Amino acid sequence: MSSRVQKKAAARERIAAQLAAQQQAERRRRLLLAVGAVVLVVVIVGGLVTIRLVGGGKKTATGPSGAADASLVTTLSSIPDSTFAAVGTGEVKAAPSAITAPALTAGGKPKVLYIGAEFCPYCAAERWPVTVALSRFGTFGNLGTTHSASEDVFPNTPTLSFHGATYTSQYLAFTGVETTTNEMVGNGYKPLDTPTAEDQKTFDTYNKPPYVESDGSIPFIDLGGKYVGSGATYSPDLLAGKTQTEIADALKDPSSPIAKAVDGSANVYTAALCKLTNNQPAKVCSTDAVTAAAAKLGAAKG
Repeated sequence: MSSRVQKKAAARERIAAQLAAQQQAERRRRLLLAVGAVVLVVVIVGGLVTIRLVGGGKKTATGPSGAADASLVTTLSSIPDSTFAAVGTGEVKAAPSAITAPALTAGGKPKVLYIGAEFCPYCAAERWPVTVALSRFGTFGNLGTTHSASEDVFPNTPTLSFHGATYTSQYLAFTGVETTTNEMVGNGYKPLDTPTAEDQKTFDTYNKPPYVESDGSIPFIDLGGKYVGSGATYSPDLLAGKTQTEIADALKDPSSPIAKAVDGSANVYTAALCKLTNNQPAKVCSTDAVTAAAAKLGAAKG
């Protein structure tokens, strides 16, 4: 074989080797890109899972905190009688019980005392029917909106707040005490309202067996010294993920599970309040829904 032929053959071999090396490098580059893409997807998915786990699967409240707007207050005070009648009390899980105690009054009127806290999910649930029931006898001012604590069970339950609220009625007086906010401070929650000595005595005396199921639970509600209740009358989970406006709007729809729970509980509270006001106003206390709801009130204790 001539030297010229040998040189051509060697050149072809070098070119072939270079092409093979380039092809191998290209395959390696593509493999690295593919692996990198897979790793990136795994990291992203892992990050999302971590975020979900860190969040504890909490249902975030979307409603605002602050002052309740006028339209919300109006909605709560203008639920149709037909809705109350259609709802009845079928979904109510608990009710205030009658007690034997001195009358609780303020300004010559039967007094409703509520003691709770903004962090508390059961308080968050119960403020809705308490507000709806009292709105049938008078008018609230300066109602707040908030949500229960994100660290507690039923986290971020959207609700109202009685902190700083006023109530005007010719039939009843109302005191709403929110002992803490929903903001963590150390191992507890930031203090808010302090009950008067008289209200604290009422709480200490009647917020325990045999008057209620457990000792010191909140929310605690004393209706004129004639009825008391503690805890929630339905599950706070029913309100999860809703805004205050969505909850209020649902109260007008008797087929809504929220209306069945909240309006049903409001019927029971209304029946108790009518016992305090000698069935006034008649347009509220004489309705079939309220009359029937009286049967839900617990027998006398204490």
